Amino acid sequence: MLSSEAVTHQLAAINGQHALIIGLAREGVDLARFLSAHGAQVTVTDVKTPEALAESVAALDGTSLTFHLGGHATTDVDGADVVYASPGVPPDNVLLNHARERGVRVSSLVELFFALCPAPILGITGSAGKSTTTSLLGEMFQAAGREAFVGGNIGRPLLGKLENMTERSWVVMELSSFQLEPLQASPHIALITNVTPNHLDRHPSMEAYWAAKGQILAHQRPSDWAVLNADDEWSLRYRPLARTLRFSLQGVVEGAYVAHAGGQEHVMLLGEPLVPTSEIPLRGRHNVANVLAAVAAAHAADLPREAMLAAIQSFNGVAHRLQTVAQRNGVTYVDDSIATAPERSIAALRAYEREPLVLIAGGRDKHLPMREWAELIARRVKHVVLLGEMSQLVADALNAVAPQYNAVTWASSMDDAVKQACDIALAGDVVLLSPGGTSYDMYQDFEERGRDFARAVHGL
Repeated sequence: MLSSEAVTHQLAAINGQHALIIGLAREGVDLARFLSAHGAQVTVTDVKTPEALAESVAALDGTSLTFHLGGHATTDVDGADVVYASPGVPPDNVLLNHARERGVRVSSLVELFFALCPAPILGITGSAGKSTTTSLLGEMFQAAGREAFVGGNIGRPLLGKLENMTERSWVVMELSSFQLEPLQASPHIALITNVTPNHLDRHPSMEAYWAAKGQILAHQRPSDWAVLNADDEWSLRYRPLARTLRFSLQGVVEGAYVAHAGGQEHVMLLGEPLVPTSEIPLRGRHNVANVLAAVAAAHAADLPREAMLAAIQSFNGVAHRLQTVAQRNGVTYVDDSIATAPERSIAALRAYEREPLVLIAGGRDKHLPMREWAELIARRVKHVVLLGEMSQLVADALNAVAPQYNAVTWASSMDDAVKQACDIALAGDVVLLSPGGTSYDMYQDFEERGRDFARAVHGL
């Protein structure tokens, strides 16, 4: 954590810097705007065409930049002082390899932010639950009257807000494995919600994915805090140097857990009841785990219990995470577009214990196991509508575990999928978009997919 004076000195060093940014998605736009505003000479390159990136280019209108779009040229590296890689850029990218060969420094927006941030950072990562936990922690800081800047991978840029931060502020920052993998810094409080198979289309193995997540802990000091899931096999493999709190749905731990007190189940914090789990507005046992994680991290940040309680009881969740978008003719339509892996869709299915389900599933495969998901679909879902590239993989997984299950249809578009689900669903049913795959086969991101689902539902 730097003083405001040190931040000012480091910002001055950006003036005149020749910077190459690889990737013009949300992070690339934020970084380009920031570097240019502080006097850097910025070149942005992306394999996508100018037409495909029209929105991002428009967002930088009026900024002095050089765009090299529609492909990469290694000559762009030759005049650079530093190359910034966006999270979606794989480590073996040709420009990154060329930069390393020439001794050009390779960095990222997150690394730059950590270097410049004057406030303590509470970083959250995990395979599932990190956005909900991040948002809930932001609400806890607000309830406590503490200034906190919430963002990162959750989609809210933070670099441009540096000038508003002080040593008395806090940053609550969601971090993905892509952002963490090259990072040589760690937050003051590091929270890992869980580590389950994910992004194995990018990471070569589960061990590599686990190690990337573990970067959030790797550079902590003994005076820092680590918050880990005591129920998660992969999380138990970490050996943090920092002070450690844990959270658990299964037993008593030093941190946050569930236990019965006064005849009902409570969230417990360091042995004392905080809130009955029945008063948590979020649906599903996985969200109880998210609350436990947030409570443990909030304790590490020295937030009062009253602020934790107020935030939990008033928190209604995050968009595209088991979000009810409409109720029509007795049918509830739920957007869980964030479910970009089978494990996340499993959590969504388990959140509905009684209601008959019509599931819309599919997307782009991340090379993740589907057997448990398929078994649960066959037991719990009255009908599944398949949409997107991985439709055949889901159908094959269902056929492998339940050959007799034939309540499967295929859709050509979101409108078609919603129409089919509507025709099948009866009053009291839930139509659930919980794809189990990424959105990149049809959409820019899971948020766009969720919005399209809502549009199709409202257009019925």
